[in-house]
Amino acid sequence: MKREASRPITDLLATLGEQIRLRLLRLLELEEVSVGELAKVVQLPQSTVSRHLKILSEGGWLNRRNDGAATLYRMVLDDLPIGQRALWVTVREQLVAGGQAAELSEDVRRLRMVLAERMTDSQAFFGRVAGEWDDLRVQLFGERFTPLSLLSLLPGNWAIADIGCGTGNASELLAPCVERVISIDQSEPMLEAARRRLSGVRNVEFVLGSAESLPLADRSVDAALSLLVLHHIAEPARAIEEMARIVRKDRGGGLVLLVDMARHDRDHYRHTMGHRHTGFAPEEIQKLFASAGLADVRVRELPGEPDARGPGLFVATGRVK
Repeated sequence: MKREASRPITDLLATLGEQIRLRLLRLLELEEVSVGELAKVVQLPQSTVSRHLKILSEGGWLNRRNDGAATLYRMVLDDLPIGQRALWVTVREQLVAGGQAAELSEDVRRLRMVLAERMTDSQAFFGRVAGEWDDLRVQLFGERFTPLSLLSLLPGNWAIADIGCGTGNASELLAPCVERVISIDQSEPMLEAARRRLSGVRNVEFVLGSAESLPLADRSVDAALSLLVLHHIAEPARAIEEMARIVRKDRGGGLVLLVDMARHDRDHYRHTMGHRHTGFAPEEIQKLFASAGLADVRVRELPGEPDARGPGLFVATGRVK
């Protein structure tokens, strides 16, 4: 039902006076969402989101309806009075033009994840009604056995280089599934942490070395991977060339795998965490892989977690020619 009464422009502007309320309106223009779901998307406490939704509702911006125990909110542009509608269209355009595009894009990305989670929850509900199999399986075997078991798709005779291994979390997962893991890091304290973590694991070798000058011979491993390392490296092209140099394909290998952050605008990461790059665009990675002589290049956005506070991630793969 359309709202006929127009509100004073000063009241409308006051309602739009906080950035978080603009973000909420942008999301609610796209989808009908509950308070809890919005809290996940904007990564704020539910009480904070509820307070802002109350202000927006009282300001005449939102429709709301009850769905069982949940209250769902939506902004329907055509339901707004003409003047209010025009104000929002102008503000929305300024959000993007004013440098908010990256933050809004991350909001939309998390919204998609929350909606996908909603669908999964719905499907899981019907699955439980049919036999409670999913719950029973988790109770008996935990949540990690599926992704961990998929690692067994790797050939058991492979040697894999884990470049920038850090404390060894990837090496720990790989070691039971392949013949040999070479864990490489330029930080001795990181390597020592990985050694402690993997003490007693006999097929992992720890090597001190830089990603830009790997201390491995040409064609000495079947696959090379690097997880959340490239944004720390001064010369990303050199690092990928080195990964391509050390892999061989005679045993079905020749695989280079890279996980890193998508392009983002959090420049403060340079100062707080020593990042040299604010992520990478897909076309940048495609070009870097091609320049390193890699073929069959694929760059794919990774599905994220709604509670994750960092930028989106991608995985890139390529094979030596």
